[in-house]
Amino acid sequence: MGSGITKTWMSVWVVVAVLLNLHRLILAAPQVPCFFIFGDSLVDNGNNNNIQSLAKANYLPYGIDFPRGPTGRFSNGKTTVDVVAELLGFDAYIPPYARARGQEILKGVNYASAAAGIRPETGQQLGDRISMNRQLENHGVTVLKTTLLLGSNGTRAREHLKKCLYIVNIGSNDYINNYLAPQFYPTSSLYTPDQFAEILIKQYSQQLRTLYRYGARKIATSGVGEIGCLPLYANGTACVQSITKVAQPFNKRLRRLIDTLNTDLPDARFIMIDYTSISTGIDPSALDSQIRDNVLPVKFHVATEMSTFFGTIFILPKFMNRAMAQRAYTAVLPSDAYPFDIRRLAQL
Repeated sequence: MGSGITKTWMSVWVVVAVLLNLHRLILAAPQVPCFFIFGDSLVDNGNNNNIQSLAKANYLPYGIDFPRGPTGRFSNGKTTVDVVAELLGFDAYIPPYARARGQEILKGVNYASAAAGIRPETGQQLGDRISMNRQLENHGVTVLKTTLLLGSNGTRAREHLKKCLYIVNIGSNDYINNYLAPQFYPTSSLYTPDQFAEILIKQYSQQLRTLYRYGARKIATSGVGEIGCLPLYANGTACVQSITKVAQPFNKRLRRLIDTLNTDLPDARFIMIDYTSISTGIDPSALDSQIRDNVLPVKFHVATEMSTFFGTIFILPKFMNRAMAQRAYTAVLPSDAYPFDIRRLAQL
């Protein structure tokens, strides 16, 4: 009798243990099976490390607060997409395309490159960079490898890729390292801000449609932020609104493009993250101290006139990245994301 009761209780505990482990596995599963990232220095995590470019961040003070030290991230710590990966439930950061290998591509790849733009010539005065067109070409290689890994004549790959989250954060350099750099580019003398924005949006539309053809269905884009607040222009003073206003036509057109893509492309779910709106809700006094601590020291590595385009502006403190990522993931205000936030996009 006693041994029978003991065996029964042992069986119960085995079942409970199995259920608890299963519960942990369920909780540990990320909200999407894979996460792909395209863009510029705001989300680059090492793709520029081994190319001939002035736009690099693989040395101190970059990464000074990151567990692995300098990795190529333009921050003292985590980037926005690192934080988004955590919020999605991934147990590791998405690897850069430069070193992504084997089965790990099934969880996602980061293609972003500092100085990259929508236009292929953007950032060329800084040396090599991986433009949006080239990032899409690299993704095409990943799609092919994914198809080979999963088999079934591409059916499993298509099912896999359509469930992934795609973040595209690009466009700032088309202003900072193109339109607003007349010593290197003629675009500001050829086009008004409205005309240039229209040209950019047409190119960007084709690029996003290419991403869709590669199987992407959940795509989060982002507008150009308040570039007039960057140290390159503000230089320790108030934000230069005339600089910020130059990029506003792009943001307005991007919002309309989101509607067009969602209407034109079956099963597409495009959203736009508005970092201008998000940044206005972050404590400016805290930001000021973080800029003094984390942005200005980067000036020490500026050696040439060209490198000042990167050396003095592109290091976002980790607290700022976390604050922006959290609001991009879960919007606080309706203006933070359109038509909805990343959290809802991942759930679709």
